[in-house]
Amino acid sequence: MNSRRNRSRAVLVAAAMFASPFAISLIVTAPAQAFIVFDPSNYSQNVLTAARSLQQITNQITSLQNQAQMLINQGRNLASLPFSSLQQLQQSVQRTQQLLSQAQNIAFDVQQVDKIFQQQYGGVSLSASDGQLVTDARSRWQNTVGGLQDAMRVQAGVVGNIDTNRTQMSALVGASQSATGALQATQAGNQLLALQAQQLADLTAVVAANGRAQALTDAERAAAADQGREQRRRFLIPGSGYQAGDAKMFNQ
Repeated sequence: MNSRRNRSRAVLVAAAMFASPFAISLIVTAPAQAFIVFDPSNYSQNVLTAARSLQQITNQITSLQNQAQMLINQGRNLASLPFSSLQQLQQSVQRTQQLLSQAQNIAFDVQQVDKIFQQQYGGVSLSASDGQLVTDARSRWQNTVGGLQDAMRVQAGVVGNIDTNRTQMSALVGASQSATGALQATQAGNQLLALQAQQLADLTAVVAANGRAQALTDAERAAAADQGREQRRRFLIPGSGYQAGDAKMFNQ
């Protein structure tokens, strides 16, 4: 039994020796087959790279959004105020100027003031007749009355501008509060300053008209005092005494 087993083993070994080159040649000459290999480290690196790329894209989108918002804000800051009160303010100033230009007898002109004061307020001429003295006094009185009337007309015109100023002020304050940008707020502020300048111009006109009326009153008073002295001097000059004459009464 043992000899048979040994022979069988020898036969198997010999067969294996003869078969080995063919098997090896089959293994060598067999076509290569593709195998899918999963690399955890490479996969993690790819995921990390994709995440970084996605973060860069997100940052770029955020940057573009910020730039777009900045441009929108710049557009708002550069937008002009849709409301302007310049025309109404200019009309108010023109009305006041027109009233000043209509000053009676003595205008708001330096040369004309000097000329008329030299003629009518410079002093009473000793050679002027009594009729001329009366005429000059009446002319000065008319100048004073005209100056007072002019002052009252200017005051009335300025009071008439108050309602216009109130309307413009309300509109400008509303436009300033609803301004969408810096430029609109600045323009509204500038127009409010223009409104204040127009109000100061009205105040200046009133002060000038009142001062003119007061100056004419004082000048008339001084001229009247001078004329009174001249008339008193003439009255006291020695001359012919009183001479009786015929008197007519009741249109007889």
